[in-house]
Amino acid sequence: MSAPAPTTVFVYGTLMPGERNAHVARQGGPFTAQPATLPGHRLLHLHPEGYPAVIPGAPADTVRGMALTYAPHAWAAALVFLDALEGVRDTPPLYTRDRVTLHTGTGPLPAWVYVYARADRLARPGATPVPGGDWLAVPDRARPPHGDR
Repeated sequence: MSAPAPTTVFVYGTLMPGERNAHVARQGGPFTAQPATLPGHRLLHLHPEGYPAVIPGAPADTVRGMALTYAPHAWAAALVFLDALEGVRDTPPLYTRDRVTLHTGTGPLPAWVYVYARADRLARPGATPVPGGDWLAVPDRARPPHGDR
């Protein structure tokens, strides 16, 4: 028998507590938050969009963020809001929701993460690597977005 799907999502940018889209994460219902890292991925800052993108990276690459673990009864409702913000059902999708294993202070944690899906956009100027993989270190991260992301 396989393990149940996680009710944890790794947030690394505007969905983190205190950031401009944190209210979207709260719409889904109660969750607990803990610091976490995502190994093997890179964090980019997209300009002029003004939001982050996570993409697969080298084994040594790490993204810093928060693991939001929802109560099981709140998970389905949370996905509606999270998937909508991340454009999972856009054509083509803006992000995909991928299953990963996070590193936390208490050990490995199965989770979901939104991975940027538009490779054509990454080939154009304005996809800047974020040193250290930490969105909170981006100086202009709080500027008003052009859209709803």
